[in-house]
Amino acid sequence: MDQAAWDERYAGPELVWGAGPNCFVAEELAALEPGRALDLGTGEGRNAIWLAERGWRVTGVDFSAVGLEKAKRLAEARGVSAEWIRADLTDFQPEPRAFDLVAILYLQVQAQDRTTIVRAAAAGVAAGGTLLLVGHHSDNIERGHGGPQAPAVLYSAEDVAADLEGTGLSIQRAEMVERPVPTPDGERIALDALVRARR
Repeated sequence: MDQAAWDERYAGPELVWGAGPNCFVAEELAALEPGRALDLGTGEGRNAIWLAERGWRVTGVDFSAVGLEKAKRLAEARGVSAEWIRADLTDFQPEPRAFDLVAILYLQVQAQDRTTIVRAAAAGVAAGGTLLLVGHHSDNIERGHGGPQAPAVLYSAEDVAADLEGTGLSIQRAEMVERPVPTPDGERIALDALVRARR
């Protein structure tokens, strides 16, 4: 989906993904000492805001002006602040080694763009900092629920680990994980790729 399509998707009054954080963000990051965080592809800001509520100084980046405006309003309603930057992630260069946490959640792009974005994200991770990436897994089309149905924008944890080779980050976790999804017909399971790395 391009910028205009995401602007249209975010244009409704309701939050597309809800107000709470992604389950893996909460599980993987709750124990980290707050510092400076960068949320790439922040959308409506739910993960960035959750981090800000826990004392992180957060920058959220997305190419959808509509999504960022909703993020700003949600943050204000929840009594926190963050820096919101409108940018295309294929061009965005984080401040080098400046962030204690860089998060990339459900960024589903072609492999070449993913590699570019992941490597730029890695360059922004400070010494001792963490990179967390979660996305729809390649196997989700055949064996999971929901998510994009275009194989070209799906990937495995191994794909992301390969993107990180030579960046100076050490992989702590790289695996396929199951995410429960409530539906009108009961709970379904989505398959995600999760990679956590540290400098």
